[in-house]
Amino acid sequence: MRQQRALAPLLLAGLLLTAACGESGSSSSSGSTGTSGSAASGDACAPVPGDQLVVLEDDQELQNADNIVPAVTSATATANPALLPALDAVSAAMTTDQLIDMNAAVDIERQSAEEVAAAWVADSGVTDGLEQGSGPIVVGAGNFTESTILANVYAGVLDAAGFDASVRAVGNRDLYLPALISGTDLQVFPEYLATVTEALNAQVNGANPTPIASGDAQATRTALQPLADQVGLTFGTPSEAADQNAFAVTQEFADQLGVTTLSELADACGDGSLVLGGPAECPTRPFCQPGLEETYGLTFAEFREFDAGGPLTKAAIQQGEVSMGLVFSSDGALAQG
Repeated sequence: MRQQRALAPLLLAGLLLTAACGESGSSSSSGSTGTSGSAASGDACAPVPGDQLVVLEDDQELQNADNIVPAVTSATATANPALLPALDAVSAAMTTDQLIDMNAAVDIERQSAEEVAAAWVADSGVTDGLEQGSGPIVVGAGNFTESTILANVYAGVLDAAGFDASVRAVGNRDLYLPALISGTDLQVFPEYLATVTEALNAQVNGANPTPIASGDAQATRTALQPLADQVGLTFGTPSEAADQNAFAVTQEFADQLGVTTLSELADACGDGSLVLGGPAECPTRPFCQPGLEETYGLTFAEFREFDAGGPLTKAAIQQGEVSMGLVFSSDGALAQG
């Protein structure tokens, strides 16, 4: 499921999502580091209602790099030399903004994932000049919108490269990763770089291994390679497009403070009046509130419990219940109106 996939970075420290830490309205700002520089005072950083959500750039790479990356069984990649270059062409062309727009087209405008994917393939120009291959290829899709869109994009591009590609819905990672490794019923999957790196890290090195993914996509891709080799998978080039934990505010809030990055927010909001919204585990997870405090020096007057990047958190931001909240960086709700 999308929530299970995108919250995976919160698990990379080997912690389980089992403890409900912090209740709605509870204060969680004790022990924070504070910040220096020119800070706003009073209620300058209090929540500001608005319809348009914007993600503040994670400019110090708190979050791990969950860039979209093609995963292929090594046997299939070796037998079909035209396959991986076709998928890498998708990586080279796709952006996070395009991913946001495609998710919005399906989740908000109610278009089909197949139609949205076909339109992107036609408009992107990625099929021009592709090396040609042949034979059947099955592309797996997880059980959420974005994965279905990406699987259909991959299939459309592979069809243009001469393959007979089909899409198969295969559920969550526990189900599809063994199928992909075996290569019997599934040969290609649109993966998430940091998340699949840590999944293979645990498979190869045992439960709760030392995390090796980071906010650096290239370094994470390098760390992934030896794990992939051990299980018989080949990964392509990571795309700029990514779906990872992110922190959103209203456009009105960002404009009022003149901020576009989390570092700028920390400089502007040193008075501790920020209200943070997110899932119950946020106050104890290194990629959520503690990470914001330690990496950026942000302080919070209050934490309010909602869902994990879902409609309750987004509504709380829009309605001015919280200053900022945990969302997913490619959420269709971030599409510009």
